[in-house]
Amino acid sequence: MPDKESALFVQPGVKAIHDGMEPTKRKKFVKKKKEKQDLDELASEVREGSRLHLAKAITLLESSNVDDKVEGQELLKKLLPYTGNSIRIGITGVPGAGKSTFIESFGKMLCSQGHKVAVLAIDPSSTVTGGSILGDKTRMEELSREKNAFIRPSPSAGTLGGVHKKTRETMLLCEAAGYDIILIETVGVGQSETIVRGMVDFFLLLVLTGAGDELQGMKKGIMELADTILVHKADGDNIRNAKKTAAEYKQILHLLQPATPGWTTRSMTASSYENKGLDKVLETILEFQKQGLENGVWDSRRSQQTTDWFQSMIHDHLIDSFYGDPARKNQVQTLEQQILNGQITVAQGVEQLFPKEAE
Repeated sequence: MPDKESALFVQPGVKAIHDGMEPTKRKKFVKKKKEKQDLDELASEVREGSRLHLAKAITLLESSNVDDKVEGQELLKKLLPYTGNSIRIGITGVPGAGKSTFIESFGKMLCSQGHKVAVLAIDPSSTVTGGSILGDKTRMEELSREKNAFIRPSPSAGTLGGVHKKTRETMLLCEAAGYDIILIETVGVGQSETIVRGMVDFFLLLVLTGAGDELQGMKKGIMELADTILVHKADGDNIRNAKKTAAEYKQILHLLQPATPGWTTRSMTASSYENKGLDKVLETILEFQKQGLENGVWDSRRSQQTTDWFQSMIHDHLIDSFYGDPARKNQVQTLEQQILNGQITVAQGVEQLFPKEAE
């Protein structure tokens, strides 16, 4: 034991005695049982245009709780007859192209003309919390104050293309709430934007000036999906370069197959900062809708998208069912280790997971 004069010496403690106070009676925390929602009332409020109840409905659909999933689908079924009456617009572009700035200015213009605008902003997911990182409600502060606008940041949750798997259902809820224009902003990650193309009517690609041939090569895959290419930030000293870039893209588009049958992909300029060219964008979209309804492409595309959605849901369900089996999950981990150790090949591991039935 250290000497009493040493700094390492610890004075022995005093044995605890009762202080005369009665022991406290701590209340045990009991989780309150969740009350079952009145789906008819919730559906009615959504139909009346209540943004609060629309947000609740979307949260219900996005929930991973089993009971919530059932209620969410029942709610969607009740609202399904009131969907399909909007223009669905996908907006993508490289980071820095000003997607959120464009959507805010474009959305404000639409609201001023009497439209109801819903913005589904797909944000990158935090690897820590799983929630949205960018927070579009803070980046679109002015638009969020519009009574005819609804903004819903949605974490991409690791989904290919940065599109949350519930975005389609969220879009239907917004339509049932009376929003006639749905804007879907993507993360802008490149070739995976085909998923966005598969859920919208009109696909808008935002580009910048001065990006050079490298950007054109990188964006070629998306250019083939776009119905209009918009050279953004065409203001100040950049107007001349923006017009030149738009002309260059127009030449490139002649070499590509149009994304929509019967439609010639456009190339134009706009400035969200100066609110110039936004009306031309809307005119183009309305012209696209009119032409699509006349030649049948509009309805045909939506039918195909619904079929693709059904196939995608089957795929997701099979994966969830496969990994939802604890025994199968352990088997996968064991086989992975055997593959890493060189005991079996990858193909042999898959064969063990899906053995052929004896003939």
